[in-house]
Amino acid sequence: MKLAMWSGPRNLSTAMMYAFGARDDFSVMDEPFYAPYLAVSGADHPLRAEILAAHENDPVRVGQVCRREGMPHLYMKHMPHHMLDGFPLDWADDCVNIHLIRHPARVIASYAAKRDAPTLEDIGFTRQTEIYERFGGIVIDSTDIRARPEVMLRALCAAIDLSFDPAMLHWPAGPRAEDGIWASHWYGAVHQSTGIAGAEGPLPEVSGALAPLLEAALPHYLRMRERCLSP
Repeated sequence: MKLAMWSGPRNLSTAMMYAFGARDDFSVMDEPFYAPYLAVSGADHPLRAEILAAHENDPVRVGQVCRREGMPHLYMKHMPHHMLDGFPLDWADDCVNIHLIRHPARVIASYAAKRDAPTLEDIGFTRQTEIYERFGGIVIDSTDIRARPEVMLRALCAAIDLSFDPAMLHWPAGPRAEDGIWASHWYGAVHQSTGIAGAEGPLPEVSGALAPLLEAALPHYLRMRERCLSP
């Protein structure tokens, strides 16, 4: 089985990668199209030079890597907005496509704490909708997972015809060998974790210059939320 987990940033995506990576039957890949995205878009992200130096920059070669099999399963963490026009997507035709969503107010508040002036493209909601419309698949909300980790992970495994493994609920603190080089900037909280974080509190207030971003992203989230997996 090959899983393509599509998720915008600041959305439990690394914790989910660690959960599947904690299983003995999965290998994992961390955002393999990030370096090609930076190379082609010219986007000025933290650690840009280091990422381009350490990771494959050619989207065609990355697409070929994404066609490989796992051990016996492969989990791929992907950001929808990394898939620029012309990047290969046919490798996902034979994947189990899963779409991890999170309320944009939470995404924006978390992202803005790490990088100034985020845009709609940066947080990936539009492109995630497009990826879903092309491939379909399972939709799951990170808020639901955090509220009931075992219940929702069991439901997700059942939905994709995979046996649940209790190892998914715990992992050692610290970085993992599979982390992209960007982990030192983005993964601080998850490196301190040993499992999925607890339930989230009230929605943060998003105001001022970020309010239009929330208004633009919210319809995409609400449409995907209607399709969400329930236990």
